[in-house]
Amino acid sequence: MIKISVIVPVYNVEKYIDKCLNSLVNQTLQDIEIIVVNDGSPDNSQKIIDRYVRGYPDKVKSYTKENGGQGSARNLGLKYVTGKYLSFVDSDDWLELNALEDMYNLALKEKSDIVICDMIDHYEDGSSRIFNCTNFDSVYEVTPSACNKLFKFSVVSDIKFLDREWYEDFNFTTKALLKNIKISTISLPFYHCHARLISTMNNNNSIKNLDMITVIEDLKEYANKNNLYNEEVFAYLIFNHILITSINRVAKQKNKDVKYVLNKFINYCHKNIPNYRKMKFYERITFSRKIVAYLNFHRLYRISKVLLNIKKMLKRG
Repeated sequence: MIKISVIVPVYNVEKYIDKCLNSLVNQTLQDIEIIVVNDGSPDNSQKIIDRYVRGYPDKVKSYTKENGGQGSARNLGLKYVTGKYLSFVDSDDWLELNALEDMYNLALKEKSDIVICDMIDHYEDGSSRIFNCTNFDSVYEVTPSACNKLFKFSVVSDIKFLDREWYEDFNFTTKALLKNIKISTISLPFYHCHARLISTMNNNNSIKNLDMITVIEDLKEYANKNNLYNEEVFAYLIFNHILITSINRVAKQKNKDVKYVLNKFINYCHKNIPNYRKMKFYERITFSRKIVAYLNFHRLYRISKVLLNIKKMLKRG
């Protein structure tokens, strides 16, 4: 059995994919397979992929499909996994050359189901920022990205990505975290992310942010189906990802759908977490987040937005 399968979804990345694939074929851990899925990319990405297939025929596997989004591309890749462990790398990102070997060795040593590393964002102006993804109090506070993790494939073999939905990483990763799993961490920025100006987390498409409700509801269905549902856990997920994060994100946007989307989010919170302040997790929430949650819950998100802007300015000095 191959030690690690790496899935790389590809779409319009001819400027970046060479760096990505180069970092994978030159990993210090050589017993890996690289499953590259071209999601109907109209640029020259496939020509670059073909070059790696010719150069590394035993390691790089190429598949093509009609455009269907990153989730559907990853799902196609999942059909061809033969590795004991699984990793995801976006085609405009890259890994440290020792990343997979160090994470794999730790997984074996600690009998881990998931190994997590830190990430570093690289911006167009040449600056960079390290994100600490390995310091968390609860497994549900883990960074939702699928890309800075090594998954034991048997743990996630029943999980698929949502097609055409935003936040599909959060959905996939959380389904794994719902299980009684062993997590190990390496506090080093092994995963390099090319931070583009346009991203899911930095957008002005208010309606698509409602995908978070679809994602939460799908998580509920999965949890109930597999006897993994926990009221406290889902209250926290809704509190953190909708009442705080999603509402704050949309409140900053400027388009005709903002008010409609915010009302949908707030109504969802009223229905699903009416007594969130009585939950155990609420005790460890910082005072500032409690204030923001209260304001958002009572439709005072404009005040919340002002407070967050003041906090940001104070941080800048």
